[in-house]
Amino acid sequence: MTTAATAVWGRAEQQDFRARVRGCLLGGAIGDALGAGVAELTVDDIRAAHGPDGVADFVPAYGRRGAVTAATQLTLFTVDGLIRAQVRRDTGAWHPPTDVHRAHLRWAATQRDWGPDERRKDNGWLAREEWLYARRDPAPACLTGLGDESLGTLDKPKNPTARDSGALVRSAPFGLLVGWEPQLVCQLAVECAAQTHGHPTAYLSAGAFAVIVHGLARGETVDGSVQRALSLLTPRPGHQPVTDALKQALGAVRQGIPSPARIAALGNPENAEDALAVAVYCTLVSEDIRHGLRLAVNHDGPSHTTATLCGALLGALHGETALPPAWLAELEGRATVLELADDFAMEMTQGPALHGPSVSAQGWLHRYPRG
Repeated sequence: MTTAATAVWGRAEQQDFRARVRGCLLGGAIGDALGAGVAELTVDDIRAAHGPDGVADFVPAYGRRGAVTAATQLTLFTVDGLIRAQVRRDTGAWHPPTDVHRAHLRWAATQRDWGPDERRKDNGWLAREEWLYARRDPAPACLTGLGDESLGTLDKPKNPTARDSGALVRSAPFGLLVGWEPQLVCQLAVECAAQTHGHPTAYLSAGAFAVIVHGLARGETVDGSVQRALSLLTPRPGHQPVTDALKQALGAVRQGIPSPARIAALGNPENAEDALAVAVYCTLVSEDIRHGLRLAVNHDGPSHTTATLCGALLGALHGETALPPAWLAELEGRATVLELADDFAMEMTQGPALHGPSVSAQGWLHRYPRG
């Protein structure tokens, strides 16, 4: 395959791709929800509240079990932006960073408005989902970076000192562009991260994460996907903290039984590169998705961040059927996540049958307007 627009997909390929897209988006949301209720707690605090084994199930956050944070909200709008970019390609207006930025501006509106603005006909369906109109502890840099309509770029990034995970946690969807070459996936993720997080470790971590997801969504191994991310990052200025963190995660796999102490040795997950390292490590040593996510939650760092990343990786690796049904059943916004995942899979595999020079499915263009 060369590009998502020209790839020829067999039925088995389409089914596998949809399962991985669903797995990635739902897995990330499950991890987010699993860590949301203990995001600010140390591992000692977690054990004191939930027993010696720590968190093993959803705990209440934002007034309910299974609630997600801004990480999932932003991820959904990233998907929306990527679909809109494909739809707008027919017009010749092919600049995915702009479409993703516009989608994130629609997310920013959910953080300040009471509910959907029905007067905005170009919003599409996702921005009309009322449950998304809730502030769930977004990274300050996301709010300030999207506080006006100016587009941050690598030459002139927004928030050049921001090195937290606010851009990283929304970057899994770039990796689902399996028809793209890995270096293009990396570049797009980096450019879109710089729209809110201008520190090199923040935007390069987003690029590395997208490349790893990309490899897993293509059916490759975790180790092989990480190695590709390392090779793509190495020529880029400022890569050292990110590549060092990934190498440390790979090395930690051989250092004994996984534990919160071993996770703590990977660094401070408040920083994007260390959060990525923790997620990669938990993915590599996981026995299954449940085990990996519990490791990603029960430590001293921001549990929802590391578990979001780990859940997306494990979901892309194993597909939706490997996700724990009990967690899926309680997940906030599950229907929306599924609907968007299926729309993404359909656009990427069958876009020419939905829109193009000779066809125009009006229902689809109403969902994803070209404006």
